[in-house]
Amino acid sequence: MYGITERKVRFGELAGALVGGPAWFDWQLIATQTVVEAFGFPFEEILADDGIPFAPVAVGTSVERYPTVGESVAVHVVPVDVGETSVELLYEVEDGTGELLATARMTHVTIGAGGDSLPLPETVRSNVRDAQVDRSPSVGPDESDECEDGDRPLASFESATRIRRPHSEGADLAYFEEYPRLADVALEEHLESRGTPLGELRGPTEPFRPRDWRWSFRSPVPYESTLRVTCDVLAADAGTVRVAHTFTSDGEVSIEGVTEYGCFDRSGEPVAFDDAALTALAE
Repeated sequence: MYGITERKVRFGELAGALVGGPAWFDWQLIATQTVVEAFGFPFEEILADDGIPFAPVAVGTSVERYPTVGESVAVHVVPVDVGETSVELLYEVEDGTGELLATARMTHVTIGAGGDSLPLPETVRSNVRDAQVDRSPSVGPDESDECEDGDRPLASFESATRIRRPHSEGADLAYFEEYPRLADVALEEHLESRGTPLGELRGPTEPFRPRDWRWSFRSPVPYESTLRVTCDVLAADAGTVRVAHTFTSDGEVSIEGVTEYGCFDRSGEPVAFDDAALTALAE
């Protein structure tokens, strides 16, 4: 089923020439809301009981190409697993020709007012099982791959922000797309501190776009907490920059994962990083 039926990429979803990285997260959650309503468990019902609807537990994503303004996108969603309290959904983002732009898998649980995972209603589990498919595509960073970084030192950096109303959603938690946005801010601040701001590295290409990521979500990030992201560059070569991310909320680990950044041309196709971009990551 389609969580987002075909529609045009909007101007506000762009970051430069291409869709911004956080848009992938936003599209996934919008599609989730549509699909779980069709299964009989709408967000508004959960929010009315002071719950957190379909909170992410784990997400893995791989991007093939970044779309740009004027292109059509659609998000197709099917369940691939369902448990007592959790459901795993497979997301496929397509352009208007049916070309696959990105694939994601995300496991969700619904949190009750007391902080515990809520069992899915039996009718909902039955509806999910009826739609479930036997598919298991590989998404996210390939853990067997090792980037070639030669003798280049690797960098560590961090950034923090107070979660205010514009960062939050209906359950008074930081919204899903705020996490990659803060990670992007931390990276840009580091590049700027090295004397090579992202604006100078851009040109015919768009470097440092999230391409593959696998994140685990341990605890929510409440409104008015301080969210800090620590970034450790694990490896860097012309094809990939691999970064370990740790997000803490008031000192408690909320999210951990690995993100692989790529470089893309103005049509959204992956290309190689140039030396200037990679040098900017050296300590």
